[in-house]
Amino acid sequence: MPFYILAILLGLFSCSKKSDSPTQNPVPSNLVVNAIPSTDNSGNVSFTATATNAVSYEYDFGNGVFQTVPTGVVTYQYPNGGTYTVNVTAKGAVGQTISKSLQVTVATALGLVWSDEFNTNGAPDPAKWGYDLGGGGYGNNELEYYTNRPENVIVENGVLKIKAIKENYNGSAYTSARLLSKDKFAFKYGKVEVSAKLPAGVGTWPAIWMLGSNISTAGWPACGEIDIMEHRGSELNKIFGTLHYPGHSGGNADGNTKMISNATTAFHKYSLDWSVSAIKIYVDDQLIHTVANTASLPFNQDFFFILNVAMGGTFGGTVDPNFTNATMEVDYIRVYR
Repeated sequence: MPFYILAILLGLFSCSKKSDSPTQNPVPSNLVVNAIPSTDNSGNVSFTATATNAVSYEYDFGNGVFQTVPTGVVTYQYPNGGTYTVNVTAKGAVGQTISKSLQVTVATALGLVWSDEFNTNGAPDPAKWGYDLGGGGYGNNELEYYTNRPENVIVENGVLKIKAIKENYNGSAYTSARLLSKDKFAFKYGKVEVSAKLPAGVGTWPAIWMLGSNISTAGWPACGEIDIMEHRGSELNKIFGTLHYPGHSGGNADGNTKMISNATTAFHKYSLDWSVSAIKIYVDDQLIHTVANTASLPFNQDFFFILNVAMGGTFGGTVDPNFTNATMEVDYIRVYR
């Protein structure tokens, strides 16, 4: 074989070996990630990621948002406060990766996004509230027939009044009202505050609660239910805060209670703090119950409000035969984000 052909073959072999050398495409290493949340409640977090031999960085901000950052330096604004698990992946030139996770706690200023102050006398604002109408027990063997009559629901003197009345009406022994914001207002994550004075009387069952907007397709309890406040007249001043979802519904619901004073004679604040990481229920700013929120739960979608006073049923129990009427008064309902 001529010398020059042998030299060419040796050169090609040498180049092939060189291109296969791991030193030409090193794996990223020494990944370091830092996060500095802002102190102005803006939701901004400044991230810095560095790694040896990295050519880009992919951020998973822990709330379903991803971003590729060539330099590793980025400021991301979280729309909602909470604690998030952030995962950062450093990528090499031909796809090699190394990852690291960290938790970051974010504070955001709350702004009022929806409310009803009930300052206009008459029927509740039709732009904000609709009604469930009729009887049939609503799956709980309830005894009332829901109407939209002013006898059962009206705004007067700055408060919403939902009145349960003992009367024979369309085959039911009681009437009341059930307002809902379905198809008018729904939201995901935020803080809810409701000021209310509860009805008195054994057998009353007032509730301030929420259902997932997909209830018509997913059904209950797959849609999720958040009971910010429930009370029954047979256990005066005992406030229930409860979540219902698959595996924890009905009598196996996920909740807790708190005793307060004057639930039926004074206004109290019933609150919900709902984020991607947790669902917390309060009475007068005192925590009743906390549930860690995860992607497997149905509490990561839009929910709408329901305000009602039921009579009897599986929760309200036997109604006092001397009951005549009782009213839940709501001073305001507010949603902040």
